[in-house]
Amino acid sequence: MLTSTDVTHTTVRRSGRTPTASPRTTARCSSCAMRHLCMPQGLSLDDLPKLEALICNARSVRRGESLYRAGDPFDTLYAVRSGSLKTVMAHRDGREQVTGLRLAGDPLGIDGISTDFHTWSATALEDSSVCIIPYSALKHMCRETSAMQDRLHRLMSDQLIRESSQMMVLGSLSADERVAAFLLDVSNRNGQRGYSYAEFNLRMTREDMGSYLGMTLETVSRTLSRFQKRGLIDAQGKLIRIIDLEGLRHL
Repeated sequence: MLTSTDVTHTTVRRSGRTPTASPRTTARCSSCAMRHLCMPQGLSLDDLPKLEALICNARSVRRGESLYRAGDPFDTLYAVRSGSLKTVMAHRDGREQVTGLRLAGDPLGIDGISTDFHTWSATALEDSSVCIIPYSALKHMCRETSAMQDRLHRLMSDQLIRESSQMMVLGSLSADERVAAFLLDVSNRNGQRGYSYAEFNLRMTREDMGSYLGMTLETVSRTLSRFQKRGLIDAQGKLIRIIDLEGLRHL
């Protein structure tokens, strides 16, 4: 939900590349198609201009670009305005694990609240854009507007529930059940955003899916092929079409 120019500067210092300005646009909550996912319930008309002043602009994030990296100072939250990003956590030995798929309307950056440093990285899976929300200004608004404070608490709770659910997926489900649960989750989230439940472009690579689900690339590919042979899905590259929704649910 938030971001800062410090993230861009940190990325530049580490990579040694010449700084390139990320395109910025004015962010208007009142005209955003994802406002039903982001905006607090019960926000008064008087508070809407305050929220739009807080979310001062949106930033473009190109495919493969990091919005922020593990260890970067935290001072901003983000909300995905369009596109999708993945979050990745690095192990001490250098291995990386995908920890989440963030779609339009999802928050980003909450991981930095605890220590004032980001604990994982967020990378765009496609050309995307995020709304920028300075955390210090958000805290001030939360003290003045109970609906905003309630929304922030709900976002934190939602993330805790999602991470707990993912632990169950990794710890107790078979390979077929893990892939089915993932496809059903993406299907449901797309439906919440006004898109098709049955057909979507899955921007994650098969390797990313494996990392997220605790499986090898080969197991993911074999499982999707098996689903296709059984008539549960039709997978053509990144395009996934769910043919038998109930069949996936009963795996």
